[in-house]
Amino acid sequence: MLIRIKKRTDGSAALSCVRDDGSVTWQRQEGIQGRFFPLHDLTHYAVETVLGHRRGFYGLVAAGWDLTDFGQPWPRGPLPPEALASELLVGFLDRERAAGEEWRATEFNATAATYFAQHGVRDSCVVTEAELRSVRVRIRELFARWDALPAGEALELHFEALASS
Repeated sequence: MLIRIKKRTDGSAALSCVRDDGSVTWQRQEGIQGRFFPLHDLTHYAVETVLGHRRGFYGLVAAGWDLTDFGQPWPRGPLPPEALASELLVGFLDRERAAGEEWRATEFNATAATYFAQHGVRDSCVVTEAELRSVRVRIRELFARWDALPAGEALELHFEALASS
């Protein structure tokens, strides 16, 4: 799947995903969301590619979910556990970025264990310090590419989805 994040000249951003079958889903983010979501979406890409989460956000999009399927009223039902793991880790990294300090894997693992237990999900998500370090390196690379991108241009990334069975 081709992921394209466009940095628009008016300060907004647009995310589009072109699936292998040629179908497309896209969404434009205005104002403060136009500054937040490109970094959030790049964080998803880093987490899901570095950790091999092929059923995370981008995996679901590659499988046919539209961007509007992520949120109330959840037309495709609840997120699968692997997507929940990706969402939790991305949210953790978003909060970390906002706080301006790096947190330890043990903090994430404890948060994830609590969340999964409270929501009756048997699977959990555990990351090591080395995995978290690798994700952060990839995030820094992606953010640098985004920062260097001129307004009006798009950052293009490829996501390898699971083969259909």
